[in-house]
Amino acid sequence: MIDILEHLNAVRREVSRTGETVTVLMRRSYRAEPAEVWDALTDPERMRRWFMPVTGELKVGGSFQLQGNAGGEILECDPPKRFKVTFGGPTSLLELRLSPGADASTDLELEHSMSEAPAPGGSGALWVGPGWDGALVGLALYVNGELPADADPTEMANSAEVIAYNEQCVRAWIETVRASGTTTEEDLLSAAKTSMAQFAPDAEL
Repeated sequence: MIDILEHLNAVRREVSRTGETVTVLMRRSYRAEPAEVWDALTDPERMRRWFMPVTGELKVGGSFQLQGNAGGEILECDPPKRFKVTFGGPTSLLELRLSPGADASTDLELEHSMSEAPAPGGSGALWVGPGWDGALVGLALYVNGELPADADPTEMANSAEVIAYNEQCVRAWIETVRASGTTTEEDLLSAAKTSMAQFAPDAEL
């Protein structure tokens, strides 16, 4: 069982806007050393256990494709500290940064910047933030040894338990965007309806 409140509160969420560029920043700590978290994030065989299958030439200058999802180009890679890729297009940049935390833990930062956001202003965060929430909780369950050996991330993503978690993540992002002052209330509510329909279809705002 997922402790929804524990995992929801484990992530610190921020939204900022510079001109037409909207940036989502997420921070979370993991109970594993950076080398272990890095390997879980970059080894294709391990990624399919908690995230989804990935193919491609996984090195700087190469490209990747997530099965049934986005692909991109690998721009920078400094193991086990950081990597930067395009994600779904050249105007969408994803960077993950790892640093040692207390007691052999790892502090992870995920930064996703979009210069052509799918919704006006900071409300574009609602299109990507809840999805990354799901990825970060999957990674936590994996590195904590809480996923069964035969776990299927796709099946998990469609479970009632995860959809309930998604609903709370969307609500958390609504408040994060509202607090950032980067969009209008009208645009925020419009994006929130789209986000909720995608991540928790039966929920109501």
